[in-house]
Amino acid sequence: MAPRNSLLESYIREVRPKFENMLAQLVEVPSISSDPGYASDVRRAAELAAQMLRGLGAEARIVGTRGYPTVSGGWHMGNRYPTVTVYNHLDVQPAQEPEWRQSPFSFFREGNRYRGRGTTDDKGPALTALLAGRYSVEQGCPLNIRFLWELEEEIGSPHFGEVLAQKPQVPRPDSVLVSDTIWVSKHHPAISTGLRGLLTARLTLRTGTTDVHSGLVGGGARNPLTELCEAVQACVDARTGRVKIPGFYDDVVYPAAREMREFLSSGFEVSRFKRVYQLHSIRTEDRADLIKRIWAAPTFEVHGLVGGHIGPGVKTIVPPFGELKVSMRLVPNQRPGKIFKLLKRFIKERNPDIHVSSDGQLEPFQGVVQGPYAEALKRSVRAGFGKDPSMVREGGSIGAVSLLERAWKVPILFMGLSLPEHGYHAPNEFYDWGQASGGIRTFVHYFSELSCIERGTKRTSG
Repeated sequence: MAPRNSLLESYIREVRPKFENMLAQLVEVPSISSDPGYASDVRRAAELAAQMLRGLGAEARIVGTRGYPTVSGGWHMGNRYPTVTVYNHLDVQPAQEPEWRQSPFSFFREGNRYRGRGTTDDKGPALTALLAGRYSVEQGCPLNIRFLWELEEEIGSPHFGEVLAQKPQVPRPDSVLVSDTIWVSKHHPAISTGLRGLLTARLTLRTGTTDVHSGLVGGGARNPLTELCEAVQACVDARTGRVKIPGFYDDVVYPAAREMREFLSSGFEVSRFKRVYQLHSIRTEDRADLIKRIWAAPTFEVHGLVGGHIGPGVKTIVPPFGELKVSMRLVPNQRPGKIFKLLKRFIKERNPDIHVSSDGQLEPFQGVVQGPYAEALKRSVRAGFGKDPSMVREGGSIGAVSLLERAWKVPILFMGLSLPEHGYHAPNEFYDWGQASGGIRTFVHYFSELSCIERGTKRTSG
């Protein structure tokens, strides 16, 4: 581990109350982008975030779109210096689960843990990067440090392209650091090098006008729920997860042996995976096979079946309508548009009355794995947390990333701080000071490294 900078360590200790106060303020704004009922709160979160940037001496502006805004701001140290943009999001998942032990939008501190919706996904990491940026600027780091805080990430970034088109307000940097990924475990730092893409779809079928008594029409009436179940059974093997749509795997590029070795050195444990995600049983107990399945292979998942009677007991009706909600995670070289066409054709061949519609598409992404940026980030994580990181992939999707790549064509790297046990998208979400303090060290070190990479000068430490 690199020697600790005593000035930085003092700053980390002194800034902790400010970090906790800022995180409490952000968490207590329920910025749920998926629910229109919280629209005013989402916009209030943007206003609060901009105020926080300005309160630390940064410039900030709220970039409007046809949907929710994005906050853009930071410190400009000089035109001759390189620029990095750190991406986070401030919108959050809903929190209606009965398992919450406290109000999800009330901030609670328990020792070194900070509880509340959004603490780890992604408000805590955003503030970690921000406070690291302030320290670096105060120490005269020759780097322009900017932040992009989106408020539509949880709904697939539908208007983020509009944000990037507003170039005076969102200038192109020399590199991007995305801080919205998860480690494998708290004992082993991990740098994500890629994301799976996503295709969401709805299969709907209407065969009547109203519920009808199954004793009067059963056997003669078509049952849309039964037919939808038949359709999805044709798409995927429920036992193995193998997708049965012809052509689905044609473009898949699986990880090479070297990348698999990195995956296997990540500290991933099957037993911990099951425990953290509260899974009673899984499709495979083989470690290598499981890693490949969750990080580097495509999927087909069913998320909900809507229609018929959903109350207690059995109501003996044949429903008139059904809807099946599905998604496919995609890997590099798979294209959502092509996969949607394959799905639609496959379903239509089997049941032409089923309507197939797409609810959203995100491209898969393969990031920087070698070169000066990747090496600088590895050194920075080691300086921040005292351990060498593993290079892994992220099984989830971040809609903004492919848009950033397309718009800016600059190196994009990932430095997430969340842990599996933090409750990502789950009840009782939390973040912890150990990740925040180590994260500040990591970001400070990386900002120092970046200030040298673009200028080609000798590397310095933060």
